[in-house]
Amino acid sequence: MEAPVIALDDVTLSLDGNAGRVEILKGISLSVPKGETLGLVGPSGSGKSSLLMVMGGLEMATSGSVSVLGRNITHLGEDDLARFRRDNMGVVFQSFHLIPTMTALENVATPLELAGRRDAFERAEAELASVGLGDRVHHYPAQMSGGEQQRVALARASAPRPAVLLADEPTGNLDGATGEAIMKLLFDLRDRHGSTLVLVTHSHELSKRCDRIIRLRDGSLDGDADEKVEAAE
Repeated sequence: MEAPVIALDDVTLSLDGNAGRVEILKGISLSVPKGETLGLVGPSGSGKSSLLMVMGGLEMATSGSVSVLGRNITHLGEDDLARFRRDNMGVVFQSFHLIPTMTALENVATPLELAGRRDAFERAEAELASVGLGDRVHHYPAQMSGGEQQRVALARASAPRPAVLLADEPTGNLDGATGEAIMKLLFDLRDRHGSTLVLVTHSHELSKRCDRIIRLRDGSLDGDADEKVEAAE
């Protein structure tokens, strides 16, 4: 059997808050096979985004282990983690996180340049065209709508051809029609690059498109961790 792309074993996450130590994740164990689209769902504060961040090495687990593409990232240093993400992962956030002083083309090309890609700008331009922004490459984020900015963010995440795509509420700041367009693009990018996709969402429509969903409540898996979407109505 092929090894999972992502594997978590008894992962906990605790953070210091104003009221003391807070348990965010409590003994999470799960695996994500290659090519799967996994939806993380649950009420606000259930730990969905924290779980996604742990998978991407953006939050370090307090205990347990996190393996991605066969590599244990639990104790990697910050520089090694950054390089690992750069080479293997694409991350899309709800708030876009574009650099305001850079054009769309520069926002997409800069991470490729940092990775040493000689074709950074050519690939960035092609990726922007693939998300319908071929005529907006020289525009700055402030000159774009929210939907256009999220398209830039999708292009930036997918341009390195990542094995793993992580998306945290990718349609959360968008209206219904724009969100629908972004959902289609996200799944098109997954199909085109053969990525394994993990996404956090409150959207019932978006979760229905996933192969499987994980429900969280109060930092723990809520019920069957292998719940198929057909049963998640």
